[in-house]
Amino acid sequence: MPAKDAKAPAKAAARGTSELRRADAADALPPEEPDQIRNVALVGHSGAGKTMLAEALLAATGAISRKGSIAEGTTVGDSEPAAVHQQRSVALSVVPVTAGGIKVNLLDTPGYPDFVGELRAGLRAADAALFVVSAVDGIDAATTALWGECQRLGVPRAVVISRLDHPRADFDAALDRCQRAFGDSVVPLYLPVSKGTEVTGLLGLLSGTVSEQPPDNAPSVFRNTDDVERVASEAARGTLIEGIIAESEDESLMERYLDGEEIPQEVLVSDLETAVARGSFHPVIATSAETGVGLAELLEVMTRAFPAPTERPRPAVSHLDGAPAETPDCDPAAPLLGEVVRTTTDPFLGRVCLVRLFAGTLREDSAVHVAGRGLADRGHVDHDSDERVSHLYSPLGASLRPVPFSVAGDICALTKLGPAETGDTVSAKEFPLLIQPWEMPEPLLPVAVEAASHGDEDALARSLGKVAAGDPALRVERNAETHQLVLWCMGEAHADVVLGRLREQGVNLRTVDIVTPLRETFAAPAAGHGRHVKQSGGHGQYAVCDIEVEPLERGAGFEFVDKTVGGVIPGPFITSVEKGVRAQMQKGVSAGFPVVDIRVTLLGGKAHSVDSSDAAFQAAGALALRGAAAAGRIQLLEPVSAATIAVADEHVGAVMSDLSSRRARLTGTTSTGGDLTEISAEVPDQELVRYAVELRALTSGSGRFSRSYLRHEPVPPAAARTAAKD
Repeated sequence: MPAKDAKAPAKAAARGTSELRRADAADALPPEEPDQIRNVALVGHSGAGKTMLAEALLAATGAISRKGSIAEGTTVGDSEPAAVHQQRSVALSVVPVTAGGIKVNLLDTPGYPDFVGELRAGLRAADAALFVVSAVDGIDAATTALWGECQRLGVPRAVVISRLDHPRADFDAALDRCQRAFGDSVVPLYLPVSKGTEVTGLLGLLSGTVSEQPPDNAPSVFRNTDDVERVASEAARGTLIEGIIAESEDESLMERYLDGEEIPQEVLVSDLETAVARGSFHPVIATSAETGVGLAELLEVMTRAFPAPTERPRPAVSHLDGAPAETPDCDPAAPLLGEVVRTTTDPFLGRVCLVRLFAGTLREDSAVHVAGRGLADRGHVDHDSDERVSHLYSPLGASLRPVPFSVAGDICALTKLGPAETGDTVSAKEFPLLIQPWEMPEPLLPVAVEAASHGDEDALARSLGKVAAGDPALRVERNAETHQLVLWCMGEAHADVVLGRLREQGVNLRTVDIVTPLRETFAAPAAGHGRHVKQSGGHGQYAVCDIEVEPLERGAGFEFVDKTVGGVIPGPFITSVEKGVRAQMQKGVSAGFPVVDIRVTLLGGKAHSVDSSDAAFQAAGALALRGAAAAGRIQLLEPVSAATIAVADEHVGAVMSDLSSRRARLTGTTSTGGDLTEISAEVPDQELVRYAVELRALTSGSGRFSRSYLRHEPVPPAAARTAAKD
């Protein structure tokens, strides 16, 4: 932090010495108090430099001997095969670093939109967010939207402008983009200092000192600013001081400052730290993971300005019966309360759960209660069980380091925790609780899969359960109408990761085309004659019935009316005719889809005193419906959803034109402010199969949509011919 700039030479030099690195590396004891912990989510678009920033911080604090490489797949955070293959993070990773006696759990989150479920999990476990913005590239719409969401929730935030070492890096342009996207409360604490085109250090705006990073990764060298640097930074310094004073609880500071009084640096830093911790002021730090510039300053911001777990609200909880409960304090002595934020499967250790502890202390051999509720619609069955913690670890990426205990506010890893899944609550056995689930986006890209052979079906079911347990963004559905196994994913990259994880577990599967659950109905009244007569020795089969079929309004369902007279069909067999009609309706009468919205009237028929039976009249009823279909006109019905598409104003025209090409019926547009528009439309489900991918391409990744089933409507003739072929 700026307050330490004047004393920084000695401290910064110590941070880089081998003695401190050995101490950090050898210090395996976990924190004993929540105040010694910071949980920080690294967020930002893919390619912004989050993973390499975490890697550089690990190396700078001595947690690892040298930085890994994304291209070579050797980083601590991205060890999963899918991440190595895609050259980007695909899952949440916990990377702890220690600085100044504070353990900082860095939660490296994926930046690609397909992995927003992992991002949500990281934000749930964090108490502050570090927005990483590349000095080379712009800020995508998803990052801007995430900033607004964090603002609504009061999450403390800071901004890191990364990749200063890149030849096209432009700090001023990146800062301008940040301020336009995030607001005027985004203010730099330091300015880059360059020699030629190379950034060599940072100028502290409050202290007036410059820290220069030698090229050989030696400790930073500090000096006072020269006259040119002082004049060039004066405007930025004034903006910073005015921003800090505006957030101060001391209302006299602004008047004193305007009167020309020099506000003590200690006062400014104290007010700055308070404003950052409460989420109203957002410092900007420039960094380079390659050269090490800004890493010491960033560590100081995270350890001093970001809040400890005790300063942040805990999630709402309830008793197992759903009754509201009081959330325990973030105190090691309180009853245990934690949440599983990620679940993976290790070939040797089995299921591994990352748990954020909100209260209490977890020790080996502790008895805990594991509960999961509210995700049945995504394929996660509600469950409760009492378990015993056999092994307790501190995670470092994919590595697990044994620890004797873990206190409130920390993040630990547990193995062999029974049926625990991502999103589950881990609480004291004596005081079982349920944490309110975090908000998850709806997966909207369906991928139909099937086992490659009959022998692979059991393996697919087992492995799919393991994959789904660790991926709350994935929804598993067995469609009741089409009987397809459908994996609802966030996008193609997410689908690739899910399928890859299944295949890594030895499952032979293939993807197949999605079948849209069409239905059939009668377009006009029709008559049908059903005659089921067989004589083959012994009791024969005899049943005759005549029916009339009429179409009903959409959604009216099925009606069966008996208009027989004179007992031509005995009463019990009338019910049999209805059963036969209903059974045939489920099988379909034209293209093999269920028949809906019809009235069937039984007009007459014949029965035999010996040979008539329930089975015979069921068969006659089915034949009569098929006969009516052959004589009449059948209409295919397709599902139609109400879709709401949120897009930037600049993309409204393109999106509306695209919707028109999808046979959509536009029902309205609404301006939601902030250059965003919501488009409402009724769209056939067949046109939405890949819309999650195509909308993203159409809107440069900024478009979002939601959908809900509305009704079934007649399929246009051209589309009906295509559906019939499929």
